[in-house]
Amino acid sequence: MDNFKNLSKQLSGIGAQITPFASRTFQFTKEQFGQVEDKTQLPPDYIDLEKKVDALKQAHQKMIAVTSQYSNEAYDYPPNIKETFQDLGRTVSEKVSLLSSATTTTEAQAALVAPTSAKPQPKTFSHAVARASLASSQLLHQNHTGAGEDPLATALEKYAVAVERVGEARLAQDSQIQSNFLAGWNTTLNTNLNFASRARKNVERSRLSLDAVKAHAKGTTFKIGGQTGRNEQQHEEPELSPEAQEEIEKAEDEFVTQTEEAVGVMKNVLDSPEPLRSLAELIAAQVDYHKKAYEILSELAPVVDGLQTEQEATYRKSREEAS
Repeated sequence: MDNFKNLSKQLSGIGAQITPFASRTFQFTKEQFGQVEDKTQLPPDYIDLEKKVDALKQAHQKMIAVTSQYSNEAYDYPPNIKETFQDLGRTVSEKVSLLSSATTTTEAQAALVAPTSAKPQPKTFSHAVARASLASSQLLHQNHTGAGEDPLATALEKYAVAVERVGEARLAQDSQIQSNFLAGWNTTLNTNLNFASRARKNVERSRLSLDAVKAHAKGTTFKIGGQTGRNEQQHEEPELSPEAQEEIEKAEDEFVTQTEEAVGVMKNVLDSPEPLRSLAELIAAQVDYHKKAYEILSELAPVVDGLQTEQEATYRKSREEAS
């Protein structure tokens, strides 16, 4: 018991000389050990703001964790596809242009594998489908022996060009989302919400400082294991000196100032229209992409339908002639 009393006296003596940081740490430690009965409470409205800010932060973290995939070009690129450097050398449109001037199978094959100085073509699902479709088209063309063109080969080539355009529209969507959504939400998360976090930490520091000043003025000591001497139990709280009262009032003013500043910062973050504006930009980019994809495929569909109808008519005619 004497050892506990001596340690308590030593900690109390140190508390009178320690720095503000150490004083706050000392107060925090006492609170963790349950040695504080009169802890300054934050206003209910302030606590409500903290909860709302925490919810906003979590919403940003969840959305960014998923939508950050728009920064990864190959987010929909199938992992089982094995494309070579030659496959990725030129765009489908470039290859189709080269193929149109080819007069022999050898020239057509050279057009498919022609190198380019540009960067490799995008690894998206649409681009991969386009490349596979064009390669399939050429296989059919090269092995076609009948009159005219192979309708399936022709359809596949047209489909390849169209799907590549869909892929380009997807890349344009991704770029817009990165600039108009992800940039804004990352700014809110890493800047605005960080300001709010720092303001809240300032409030907590000023609150700990205030309670440390009060505890020191009242002679409260750190008690190990809740042990209290009999003399300490009977000791009545002395009247505060003018100096002590002034120190407490100064700490209270600082606490009020920091709390008001934090309230202002948190309200600014919560009231900011930027997150909703950025979300609207995300939706607009998606709408634009799907609209373009719809227009491209809608333009292609009747062409392929026409090829199909023509092929079916030719097929029926050949069957009738055969019979």
